[in-house]
Amino acid sequence: MRYIIIGAGAVGGAIGGRLFQSGHEVVLVARGDHLAALREEGLHLATPDEALTLPVPTVAGPREVTLRTDDVLVLSVKIQDAAAALDAWATRPVEGGGTAGEVLPLVCAQNGVAGERMALRRFRHVYGMCVWLPAQFLRPGHVVAHCAPLTGMLHIGRYPSGTDDTARLIAADLEKSHFAAPVPADVMRWKYGKLLSNLANALDAVGGATLRGDARAAELLRHARAEAVAVFNAAGVEPATAEEQQRLRGDRMDVRPVAGAEPGGGSSWQSLSRGTGSIEADYLNGEIVLLGREHGIATPVNEVLQRMANVFAHEHRRPGSLTAAELAALTALAGGTD
Repeated sequence: MRYIIIGAGAVGGAIGGRLFQSGHEVVLVARGDHLAALREEGLHLATPDEALTLPVPTVAGPREVTLRTDDVLVLSVKIQDAAAALDAWATRPVEGGGTAGEVLPLVCAQNGVAGERMALRRFRHVYGMCVWLPAQFLRPGHVVAHCAPLTGMLHIGRYPSGTDDTARLIAADLEKSHFAAPVPADVMRWKYGKLLSNLANALDAVGGATLRGDARAAELLRHARAEAVAVFNAAGVEPATAEEQQRLRGDRMDVRPVAGAEPGGGSSWQSLSRGTGSIEADYLNGEIVLLGREHGIATPVNEVLQRMANVFAHEHRRPGSLTAAELAALTALAGGTD
């Protein structure tokens, strides 16, 4: 199989780089300065154990690659960019007949739980992937993956449920490429479990290092997750637990220092750092807000975290620039929800 990685940032670059390193055919899809750097110098992939320069073929978009029946499309753009990417790829012709949307498997390797449903409108064969892969992309051409000895854990399964030979083949390739890759029949259960941890992304982005370990931040996140549990119960969602996830990771995926890596934060923090003008909060905290509105449950903490993250992105504010007054307002909100 050939893997076409649509979005060669932190997650896509790490997955594509590791697959390429282990001998699989890979094409990266990138844009702007990142595209230019990848074409000129290759992908620089740094891990706690090694620093790699990988000459992975790179294209700017679907018109620069002829699709084949053995292709696997891995959608790893940020979730807020998914619809545009899906539209660009779904109607492309495939050698042998049909379009990508009709015949090719598409794997949603993204935070949140909305991407798969979005994809299923355009693609017949959709797979969910629960991504546990601490990585960062801050400089064109450079991706840092922080875990060792394995780079990450990537649950994969059919959407909305089930498994098949394609999922198992993809998992086998990932297992040979420094990843754990379970193949559950209920992959979305794992993605909902990951969503609970991703509710911290907005606060990490706006508050930065100064709030990590802060008792006020911990209290805010306690309230945000309590709101999520309430709406999950109302919606009949049973997420995988943190204990289940930790049992699978074990000691195979320890976050370790990477030589020369810049200090940073999670995926939302990175969006603010790169000044992209958008952020994933509508599909993380905003997913809880949506479910709350559908089921008549108030979600005030998630609402304000979603709104604040969007303000930071749209105004191109730097990560970690939350003011004392803004923090006080957040803290007061959480205090008023008990």
